[in-house]
Amino acid sequence: MLYSLSLYISLTIFFLGLLYKVSTWFRYSIGIEGSGISTSGRLLAAAHGIVTTLLSRKILTLFRVFILDVLLQARTFREDFYRWLMHMFIYGGFMLLLLMHALSKFTTAVLFSDYYSTLNPFLFLRDFGALAVILGLFLAMFRRHFRKGWRPATNAMDLYALLILAIIMTSGILLEGAKTVSPSAFQGMVQEYLTQPDEEEIRALSSYWVEEYGAVVPHLKGPFDSKTLEEGRKIHEINCMQCHSNPKWGFAGYAVSRIMKPVAEELDQAGLPSLLWHMHFLASFIGLALIPFSKMFHIFASPLSLMVNAVMDRSTSAPANIATKQIIELDACTHCGTCTLRCSVAVVFGEIPNVNILPSEKIASLKALASGRNLSSDQIQIIQQGLFLCTNCNRCTPVCPVGIELRDLWASTRERLLQKSLPESMLLSPLSLYRGLTRELIDQTQYRIPLDLTKKALTSCYSQTEERNPSLPHGLGEQALFSTLKASIQANSFSLCYGCTTCSNSCPVVRNYGKPGDVVGLMPHQLMHAIALRQWDMIFESMMLWYCLGCYQCQENCPQKVQIADILYELKNVAVSRIDKKSP
Repeated sequence: MLYSLSLYISLTIFFLGLLYKVSTWFRYSIGIEGSGISTSGRLLAAAHGIVTTLLSRKILTLFRVFILDVLLQARTFREDFYRWLMHMFIYGGFMLLLLMHALSKFTTAVLFSDYYSTLNPFLFLRDFGALAVILGLFLAMFRRHFRKGWRPATNAMDLYALLILAIIMTSGILLEGAKTVSPSAFQGMVQEYLTQPDEEEIRALSSYWVEEYGAVVPHLKGPFDSKTLEEGRKIHEINCMQCHSNPKWGFAGYAVSRIMKPVAEELDQAGLPSLLWHMHFLASFIGLALIPFSKMFHIFASPLSLMVNAVMDRSTSAPANIATKQIIELDACTHCGTCTLRCSVAVVFGEIPNVNILPSEKIASLKALASGRNLSSDQIQIIQQGLFLCTNCNRCTPVCPVGIELRDLWASTRERLLQKSLPESMLLSPLSLYRGLTRELIDQTQYRIPLDLTKKALTSCYSQTEERNPSLPHGLGEQALFSTLKASIQANSFSLCYGCTTCSNSCPVVRNYGKPGDVVGLMPHQLMHAIALRQWDMIFESMMLWYCLGCYQCQENCPQKVQIADILYELKNVAVSRIDKKSP
């Protein structure tokens, strides 16, 4: 009764949680694609996409991805055999136990009318699944703590997943071993299944179970004569055989029972089987109920992400479905760290301690952003910095084992953050190239707004009034700024320039325009001259400073060895350091 009530409560919480999580896929959005589209509109778009996919040749793609990438984990295998082996042990063993054992009343018992958990092959498969999960957990802990190379930090969700699985598996095996040698469990079985037994029948059956099944019966020790064992075998076949296989098939629990056997009576009197029973089922029911609210939810979201991304294309799919897919991808992430291992700018984390630089660590922040949580401007800036330091090299997406389109996810989130009116200086650098290449995906009325906002924030820091009043919060003052540039050998080389224009003539940005002065403002040689004249407002209003590609053509061709590109970098760093990002 207690078991059934607890199971139904856990299943109720599980399905309510599942319904809630699925609803977030259609209510939340992380990028610009979902803006202005209602929940009902996204539901209808998803239904239309599902129907058209199932009625097209794409259903063959879904079938292939389900077999290769979901069941066989081919993507993980290609990337890392060790992690594939670990994941197959945990995922395979867990799903086997979940469907065959935890939900047996709704799955196994429906398929097999004569199902009992103590019968084969169910007895063997239960121990096999538990042992597979335990082995996978050991591999996971070894990989996380002892293997060389960077690994993602273990967060609360990672720890919960490891602990709940470890408790469920170990308590289950210990419970099986304790029940095998429990005198009270054996006596309870005899009273339940034997109809009107006499003392001789009970002794014969007890002798057979002690000899063949390893049971412990007080005051009954072997060896037993063959006649008694034969009589016990017949009683067993009539009363017990239809629901009890030899416990040796449950190899893990049976091995534990051999260890417990010398002190079985003491453990039974101490109530160990009852304690382990409550521990095992409480952990199992808690784990089941919290699947939708924990990292364990990826057992549903990850396969869905793999199949959805296999049949969707950003250029042809409906924006509503793109928005829905991106929220599914956030739930699909397993925090494995493969994307970070391949990231081009992960090394920057050593200099800038912002975890949002690392692809695998961005997901938690993006979940908070997508859920509409009230984040402060400082928190948004931290997320924005991590996103804009991405170089869009796309090394993360191809190696993601659950198929997340990570580069598209970063790009969509960047654009959403830009609409929050926070200036981002990296918009004016070559790191914004990807945004320019994908500008057709952005509302053209919104494309220029963040650029103009950032430029305004930069130039407003260098008004003539401020430069002539060093006491202002951001003011370095004319002389202070001039001294800053003269402090480094590279920047101080501007004084060697005599205006030959070689740098401007070799600049690919200047050559790109018919009238470069109208577009970029001051050209490289003019910037060097403006520094000497201390025309800071002209310098920082010039787009040449931000259009510079960092190709070093100007610097390599300068006859005076002026470090032009390095000077531009220093100017940009000084400018960015003076932006007050907290005010639009």
